[in-house]
Amino acid sequence: MALTKIRKALGFGVEEKALTLTDSDALTLFGVSPTATGLSVGPGNAMRVPAVNCAVSLISETIGALPVKLYDRASKSTLTDHPAYRLVHGRANPWTSAAKLREQLTIDALLHGAGHAQVVRLSDDTPYELHRLEPGKVQRDQEPDGEPFFRVHTDAGQVRLSYRDVLRIEAVGGVAPITLGREAIALAISFENHMATSLKNGARPSGVITTQKSMGNEAIKKFIKDWVLQHTGMNNGNAAVLDEGMQYHPISMTLADAQFAENRLEQINEIARIFRVPPTMLFELSRGTWSNTEEMFRQFHTVTLKPWLKDWTDAYAQCLLTPEEQDDFYFEAVTDDLLTTDTAARATAYGQYRSMGVLSANDVRAGLNLPRRDGGDELSNPYTTTQKEQAE
Repeated sequence: MALTKIRKALGFGVEEKALTLTDSDALTLFGVSPTATGLSVGPGNAMRVPAVNCAVSLISETIGALPVKLYDRASKSTLTDHPAYRLVHGRANPWTSAAKLREQLTIDALLHGAGHAQVVRLSDDTPYELHRLEPGKVQRDQEPDGEPFFRVHTDAGQVRLSYRDVLRIEAVGGVAPITLGREAIALAISFENHMATSLKNGARPSGVITTQKSMGNEAIKKFIKDWVLQHTGMNNGNAAVLDEGMQYHPISMTLADAQFAENRLEQINEIARIFRVPPTMLFELSRGTWSNTEEMFRQFHTVTLKPWLKDWTDAYAQCLLTPEEQDDFYFEAVTDDLLTTDTAARATAYGQYRSMGVLSANDVRAGLNLPRRDGGDELSNPYTTTQKEQAE
């Protein structure tokens, strides 16, 4: 059966390239992606990889926890009385907070390529609620002139929605990171399976005892039983006494074992690259120090979170503000708590710019998302201006 028929039955548009169920690309429609290891990677088994789970949770939970506010461009004041403010800062709907919705849609984008929420409006077109849409029930399409729209599958059938009525958060290129990095994730799964199988089906002793005297089966069993009793549990580390010419030979880690351990660590680094997360944020601390960990935390904000937050604020503006309001208002995520380690550096930089006459007090306040103050546009150096000059 041709895949195009399946897409028609599900209500999807027909792609230019016809695929059959024997094509490897066909599996992506069912949430799995084949790899060279023979494993198919999808949201289910990818999230069972600790590094992937940690990266997805870290990005989505941080984005959800950061408060988002609506500001006036001119005055920098917070517009708490605007209908959209409640949807981004309070509750998206009666059963979902705004923070939880951001977390859920970010997870959808990380695992499926995009997350969607429908904007429910009042009769006067005022946005009233945001409802999450299941990833598999939304298809993005566009008009001949390029204007996008969405086909949403509901219990009552397919519904067509304007781009202003669907809030869309997408990964880079609309492709989930677990799809782009499926080979690295599959290799991590293979390493886990190999180790689990080795421990289940075979065991390697930590050492070997040799003797010059032949021992019967019963004597060997008794010796092993006494050895375990004397050197395990609370007796671990006790001195061993060997008689009858016995010798103990410890088995050290082989080069292959060491290489296997290094490869497992390298897979954590590969997964960190997939999600653009510093490895130390995934608790891979083999090369972590106090100084570079602090720097990587700043990189996490700049490299990892900023593109996602920009996508969120743009999506909010497109769906919750009118075209006229978009010129005067803007959404912004408050990242002050995330950057507390950099507060001293920011304060020093602002102070230097003020003393150089590059920034005014209102410029600094704008950078801190604070409202303007009367008389705050002067570029004079506040550290050298005398009280007499201020009075004049």
